[in-house]
Order: sequence, then structure tokens, then C-alpha cells
Amino acid sequence: MKTILKARDIHKTYRTGEVETHALRGVDLDIHAGEFTAIAGPSGSGKSTLLHILGGLDRPNQGEVWLGEARIDGLSFTELAKLRLTHFGFVFQAYNLIPVLTALENAAFVLELQGMPRRERETKALEALAILGIAELSGRRPNQLSGGQQQRVAVARALAANPKLILADEPTANLDSKTGLALIEHMQRLNSEDGVTFLFSTHDPRLLEHVTRTVYLEDGQIVRDSVPQAA
Repeated sequence: MKTILKARDIHKTYRTGEVETHALRGVDLDIHAGEFTAIAGPSGSGKSTLLHILGGLDRPNQGEVWLGEARIDGLSFTELAKLRLTHFGFVFQAYNLIPVLTALENAAFVLELQGMPRRERETKALEALAILGIAELSGRRPNQLSGGQQQRVAVARALAANPKLILADEPTANLDSKTGLALIEHMQRLNSEDGVTFLFSTHDPRLLEHVTRTVYLEDGQIVRDSVPQAA
């Protein structure tokens, strides 16, 4: 399988005054094209930190991050921002939608940053909203949407630019059981039918039941890398 993202000997330490917190301690990880993978573990295990480092949102204190054949951990923040626009899709736990924009405008926002003409980006954004079953909500602003609907807009924003990889930080954490399961099924369908690679941080057992690989973190280290065995 083709490796599209890899980490080697990743360490991350946060300092608050004289207190040090070792979030990651020598993590090695390969993510392959077409995977539907979860990074799991208890709160404070380093899940979100690892996801942010892999996506160029944070820097390791030590180690290497590679996107394909290109090492990215040493890039400037401007270079990383450009890289994220073209290679990654992000789904944040807090949604990070822009309050004054409609669902359609939020879904099209990354495409606008890429310089895509308005008609083209709106068409792509509407297609992404339709895939997630919320095209009819395209004219509503975030405060007119439920939590589940806002999360699906966030997924649509990530999908619209056709990224190689979607990184999702606790995507079902703020959703009720029914809405969370519906979102998982949507993402699973995008993975199986469209070949979108997904990498999640999660402790949600509902999501863990559907992934094809689970990487378990404890105290900043990988303690298990599990792929379900075929029946």
C-alpha cells in the first residue's frame, strides 16, 4: 500500500512555567492511501497533538513528518498553510465555521482561498453538501444549524477541495448517538466509494467500531496498532 503520510520519532513537550508536559514520546506512524484509521486513547494521551503535528498545525520538538516524498516538519508556517490548502482537509471538534457565512460559503471557503472562481467553487461546495445530505441547508448560517448539521458542513468544507487526506479531531464528540452514527456512515461511504483517506483522533466507541485500523496511544506512545482480521 502507498504511504501518503509518515511520522518518525516524534516528540512534543509543552512547557508552562517550570512545568513540562511530554505529550508525545517517540511516535512512529505510517498512514496509507485509502485507510480509515483512528488514533485512540484516553484523554491526555496525545491524540490531538499527534493529529495536529501530522497536519502541519503544530511542530514537533524532535522527529520528522513526511507527506509522500516531501519532508514537511521544517517548512515555514506560510509554506505549511499553502500545503494544507492543497493536500489536507481538516475537521475540527469545535467545527470552526465562520458565523457570518452561510453553509455554502463556509463549505466553499477553502476553495476561495485557493483562488477558484466563485461559480466553480459554489458548484463544488454544493456537491459536497449534497453528498452529506444537507444541500437544502446551504443558505443557513451556523447559528441556524444543529450541532450535527454544523459538523457536516465542516466535513463538506474539508471534502470540497478533493484532498488526499482528511484529518478529523474528535469528529463525533459533540454529537448525539443518531447524528454521530449518521456522520460516521457518511465518512465511511466517502472512504469506500471515493477512496478518501481518513485519519481521526477519537475515543468514541461508535467510531472505533467502523474504522479499518486503530492506533492506540497511552502517555504519548503507541502501545498497539490494530487491524481487524478478515473473517
